[in-house]
Amino acid sequence: MRCALYARVSTTDQNCEMQLSELREYISRRDWKVAGEYVDRGFSGSKASRPALDRLMADAAKRKFDCIAVYKIDRFGRSVLHLNQQLAALTSHGIRFIATSQSLDTDEKNPTSRLLLQILASVAEFEREMIRERTLSGIKAAQAAGKIVGRPKRIFRRDEVVRLRDEEGASWRAIGKQLGIPAMTALDSYRNGCTETVVAATPVSSGKRTKKTVAA
Repeated sequence: MRCALYARVSTTDQNCEMQLSELREYISRRDWKVAGEYVDRGFSGSKASRPALDRLMADAAKRKFDCIAVYKIDRFGRSVLHLNQQLAALTSHGIRFIATSQSLDTDEKNPTSRLLLQILASVAEFEREMIRERTLSGIKAAQAAGKIVGRPKRIFRRDEVVRLRDEEGASWRAIGKQLGIPAMTALDSYRNGCTETVVAATPVSSGKRTKKTVAA
């Protein structure tokens, strides 16, 4: 039996190793073969499209493995609609789906397993919505208390970013250091454009350089 392993965490600072370790042990106990490991880091389970998940579904369509194993159903997805669509696609390809820690296996020839899949997916989606609601409530409470929520605004001269880059050829790191902002902030402001950008041109008699107006 060729089995693909899928793991997911919602933030990049989390680790999928615990999930993968449990899945490898599950496969090893059954003497199955690991056909590949697909890992999404920093992606919400509510997203239907994720890089590793998209590759997994594409490989399933090519029958590169016989089953997919996940640690928990909510690692695969938290949307009932998306889960139904994905399971239908896997069934059409003849691919078995297993959630190891919840003893769910679509290969079992009784409707109980699929019913439990639907129930657990509904619970996972409900949990996600509750987390979202609590987060929004917390933000509103903080704003009502006068706290600043979100990334702080940076005040700096965007035209100075353009001048340092175009006229002096300064690096983004040097520009950021001089203006007291992150290098990526300088780069983003340059890409977004200013109302007026100074460009290099042939000097005229007044000694001034020509100016070119670009879209903000």
